[in-house]
Amino acid sequence: MSNPDSNAKVAPPSGHPREGGNPEQTTFWPTSTLGEIANWGSGGTPSRSNSAFYGGNIPWIKTGDLGPKIIRESSEFITELAVAKSSAKHFPKGSVAIAMYGATIGKTSILGIDATTNQACAVGNPINGITTSLFLYYFLKNEKKAFIAKSKGGAQPNISQTLIKEHEISLPPLAEQKIIADKLDELLAQVDTLKARLDAIPATLKRFRQSVLAAAVSGKLTKEWRGAVEYKRDVATLAHFTDIDIGHAFKSKEFTETGIRLLRGQNIEPGALRWKETKFFPEEKVGAFEHLRLIAGDIILAMDRPIVAAGLKLARVKPEDLPCLLVQRVARFKNFRGLNANFLMLILEDPSFSNYLIPNQTGSDIPHISGKQILSYPVSIPNLEEQTEIVRRVEKLFTYADQLEQQVKNAQTRVNQLTQSILAKAFRGELTEQWRKDNPELISGDNSAAALLERIKAERAAATPPRKAKKTANQG
Repeated sequence: MSNPDSNAKVAPPSGHPREGGNPEQTTFWPTSTLGEIANWGSGGTPSRSNSAFYGGNIPWIKTGDLGPKIIRESSEFITELAVAKSSAKHFPKGSVAIAMYGATIGKTSILGIDATTNQACAVGNPINGITTSLFLYYFLKNEKKAFIAKSKGGAQPNISQTLIKEHEISLPPLAEQKIIADKLDELLAQVDTLKARLDAIPATLKRFRQSVLAAAVSGKLTKEWRGAVEYKRDVATLAHFTDIDIGHAFKSKEFTETGIRLLRGQNIEPGALRWKETKFFPEEKVGAFEHLRLIAGDIILAMDRPIVAAGLKLARVKPEDLPCLLVQRVARFKNFRGLNANFLMLILEDPSFSNYLIPNQTGSDIPHISGKQILSYPVSIPNLEEQTEIVRRVEKLFTYADQLEQQVKNAQTRVNQLTQSILAKAFRGELTEQWRKDNPELISGDNSAAALLERIKAERAAATPPRKAKKTANQG
């Protein structure tokens, strides 16, 4: 086979960016398009009104199924009749699917099974001898942002199959493609392992905080601090140490657009107050409700649906939350007797308190806990000096946990960026620089990507039937 002719679109030598491309992108490979290296198609959705189209044994892939590196099962199945009566098509195992519509644009997976797809998936079947499923998959992942940037439409942007087929690719020789894919497999597997370990740390920190709270309220946290001093605690219910205020049932007809904020149950989330959907009460009418005016540091507990997925709806009022008034079915703790307010927060944050509330709630639609039930919670309280020491130690340990959690978040951000960075390096040729130096015979002559592209062009030209010449007026 001869070398590519002078019309082949080949990149400049090593170290020179491709003309018209990203100035940071240095490539050594000829430029092709996705349409030249894979056979593309898209599927369709059989009519939902015909039950005979669904529940068959043909996997039907939708964009929601995309994302895993290899798809080995689908969320829905259709029948052969559905394929015959719709634009759904069969695609072979090893094809690479990419989402074209909406928020899923650019999500990519390799089909690990023979399957059909809906019309929102473009599917490329790599041309044998030109590229591989794995290389195409990684290239599409690298180009996700580029596809999103090319998308058109308002609320539901999309890319077309034509756009995908016209999308340029700097194509390495086949041998180098395999090296790139292998290196990406290895490196990204390491990234996934690191990410999994980082993702597991927040749950570990949550268990750490819970164990600290349990040690705090049981006396274990200050056992060494007490030394030989006898361990003394007052054992009683919360009612012995504190009282609670329960808010007023303000009338909705009295709500105004401005005024003093009303603290309702829906304004409380675990650890903080939030002021979405805020209701207000006229300042001039507050006089009769001054006793319900909150101050910074107040401990607040929602009595309706007090426990949600994120935890107990318990928070402390901050200066920026003020001014506000307490509303019905919201409790405020007050009048502490031999009880440090900060130590009370530890008691309430301890999972044992939430575990106590769960079986004592009433109501099925909206679980509710009464003030009497709250104050009936059994506790054992050390003297104020030990309470202060416990709070100090917990704050120190929680500060450490908070700092570690922030470090984990920062590391997660870097790891999430690492995947894209590795992909970008791969398709700039940086991962295989030494390999190219060591294997010049595998990237030149008939082994070059340019030669491969010329071969596929020739094969396609040979497979295309010649056009019939039009008859002229003088031809019989």
